[in-house]
Amino acid sequence: MFKKNKIAGVDEVGRGSLAGPVFAAAVILNKNINKKDIRDSKKIPFKKRILIANYIKKNSIYAIGTASVNEINKINILNASLLSMKRALNKLKFKPSVAYIDGLFAPKEIKIKYKTIIKGDEKITSIAAASIVAKASRDLFMIKLSKKYPNYNWHKNFGYGTADHLCGLKKYGITKHHRKKFKPVHNILSPAAHETQ
Repeated sequence: MFKKNKIAGVDEVGRGSLAGPVFAAAVILNKNINKKDIRDSKKIPFKKRILIANYIKKNSIYAIGTASVNEINKINILNASLLSMKRALNKLKFKPSVAYIDGLFAPKEIKIKYKTIIKGDEKITSIAAASIVAKASRDLFMIKLSKKYPNYNWHKNFGYGTADHLCGLKKYGITKHHRKKFKPVHNILSPAAHETQ
């Protein structure tokens, strides 16, 4: 059962990553869902996060939106994050009466009421659920991508700037999946650096 006054929680993940798209999720929770394990996705271990994400998806209306590396490079990470949120909201099969959006900013030109909530993933269950669904989806995407690009350990670091990722960047150069305007990647770009296809 879903409430008539449907609330959608919205959150994005991957803003600080050096590689890969940014993912967002919009989630309208079933009112009878067990909320015990739904909290900020960053505080949940990977394997448990995947299980909880699957539980949320079975007991909610949800949609996922992404913004590509090319879009991140072109319009910057903040605007790309907002774009991914807008795409997630637009893909929901039911229009919510209000969207609770994590952070300080909301996507432009969304046609529903909304409220931005700083640290919303720590305060609002539906936002926490969106963060879990988005992060689990992005993590699985990066694990799959890592099979094609094994030199950067994306299956472990999910594209973030860990020591093993930075070591891979210095040794093998950048790929088309790296965000070229992010400082650690930009610093490696030079006539000597090569781009892995």
